[in-house]
Amino acid sequence: MGLPIPTCPPGTGACVIWDTLTADIVSSGMGPGQEHERLAVAVLVSGAGTNLQALLGTVHGQEADVVAVASSRADAPALERARAAEVPTRVFEVGDFSDRPARDRALADWLLERGARLVVLAGYMQLLGAGFLARFPDAVINVHPALLPAFPGVRAIEQALEYGVKVFGVSVHFVDEGVDTGPIILQRALELPDARDPDEVRARLRPLEHELLSEAVRLYARGALRRDPDRPRRVRIDVSAPGAPPGGAPS
Repeated sequence: MGLPIPTCPPGTGACVIWDTLTADIVSSGMGPGQEHERLAVAVLVSGAGTNLQALLGTVHGQEADVVAVASSRADAPALERARAAEVPTRVFEVGDFSDRPARDRALADWLLERGARLVVLAGYMQLLGAGFLARFPDAVINVHPALLPAFPGVRAIEQALEYGVKVFGVSVHFVDEGVDTGPIILQRALELPDARDPDEVRARLRPLEHELLSEAVRLYARGALRRDPDRPRRVRIDVSAPGAPPGGAPS
């Protein structure tokens, strides 16, 4: 099931542009929504886990609960961050399974057992197949250190530096079967005209990653994300959303 189609009924509000993000804000003029239970979120990791830590420090216990952390590597420091927060963890290395689809099935089974409704890729360095995505329709998001569609895939910052860009940035997007090709939820740019060092750029972008990823989870938890009916790849933000996660439970 896809994201709900946005509506802006006549006489109830106006559709305006939020200049700091690539998404539209849709105001329907409706009153505040009622309170709902927190969104159950699973986080997939491969490395240090700074984006995981940002989620644990912002939305966890507020708009959402991080109910599971799965890693592609047994030695990922992110696992210790999860354990310190008393979040269940498990490792799913491809080499432990007959093939990648088998890994994806086992991973999805565990996340669903934990009750996850949204899957967040936070520095997860593995591709997820169509079978996994089908079990979490429009419910897998990723953060990427570039202004997509420019510089997808690995070494995004290095690609940007090699190209000689003056403006870098961060994108949060829904995950599809391509490499960083899913519909964009949020983006933010940062001018670094004299940047030379990838580590320096990475350090400057990291706070943006933390901020945008947390905000995307909040918006999803509120049921505020909508596909534009005229341009389905464009994700819009409904500020009047009542607070429930979008329809279509994972299966």
